[in-house]
Amino acid sequence: MSVFENADFDDHEQIIFCRDSSAGLSAIIAIHSTRLGPAAGGCRMYPYPTTEDALTDVLRLSRGMSYKNALAGLKLGGGKAVIIADPRGGRKQPLLTAFAKQLETLNGRYWTAIDVGVGVEDVALMSRDTRFVFCIVDERSGRRNPAVFTALGGFVAIEAVHAYLSGTMKFGGAEPESTNAPASSLQGARVAIQGLGQTGMDLCRRLTEAGARIIATDVNEQSIAEARARYNAEIVVPDAIYSQSVDIFAPCAMGAILNDKTIPRLKAKAVCGIANNQLAEPRHGQALKERGILYAPDYVVNAGGVIYGSDDIFKTHETSTAEAKIRGIGRVLCEIFDAAAAENSPASEIADDIARQRMTT
Repeated sequence: MSVFENADFDDHEQIIFCRDSSAGLSAIIAIHSTRLGPAAGGCRMYPYPTTEDALTDVLRLSRGMSYKNALAGLKLGGGKAVIIADPRGGRKQPLLTAFAKQLETLNGRYWTAIDVGVGVEDVALMSRDTRFVFCIVDERSGRRNPAVFTALGGFVAIEAVHAYLSGTMKFGGAEPESTNAPASSLQGARVAIQGLGQTGMDLCRRLTEAGARIIATDVNEQSIAEARARYNAEIVVPDAIYSQSVDIFAPCAMGAILNDKTIPRLKAKAVCGIANNQLAEPRHGQALKERGILYAPDYVVNAGGVIYGSDDIFKTHETSTAEAKIRGIGRVLCEIFDAAAAENSPASEIADDIARQRMTT
């Protein structure tokens, strides 16, 4: 199939297939849009079964980054990269080095960062061979792991969704350094978290501190044990997470988990999580609406990391400003929900429309 015939090709500006046989590199960079600024989005390393699977993922992810950056108010376009490899395969360093050299040739048209299979240490490694990486962690200069801020955005979003459902619409968002439970509408709320990686676990912490009850699942036994011991999380097997009677279902792992099989099983009042591309197809936003389930568009919810990390691109490094923008995620969501209700449309479609409008004005 031609790239242009792929169902997820959305008039992308540029698709670059990267190959370095000496390093064993096979990668794809997708630049969706540079209308608002240079394309920005993470680099994912994953052992895709086929090149077609990798292409579909990078097309969807890059479009999501365009929408995410637009709705976050950033002067950035959207892009994404995927490296077709197992990050545990033992050849990670040469793959990242080869990819960084390919990235450098784009001369800043696309900036990359952390994603699934690519962590902060990997970004630091790539920075030796390219100038165009962001989300660099440097504790000495106060530059923290952006995953903390992704989790903060997720918390703010969940608090806003719960307040919206209850009709109070009172929300604030905990400061990243806070160790005390903030005044919150989440006391006694039940939240099902799918995925206990770094961001999912930190989200679990924030929600517990705010008084929420956690039901969680993961395939990693160590993560499960930590969530149970630290946050008194109720643990269920992965497939059972969809059918939990909760206020909010929070997908925090891989995408495309909201589909024809899972949506009929949901017993949550709302879906609000930090995983990318949660809807398997755009029509599943309508499917959630028909079931009366409020959907918080994922690229709004998970924007905290790029809001904070983009300071590396703009050379501003104003953490307080980034935190203020992240705390505004809740208000953005409520505006989307109000517009969706007024137009009797899925929130996912309203968010897409707003993002596209911002990208063309």
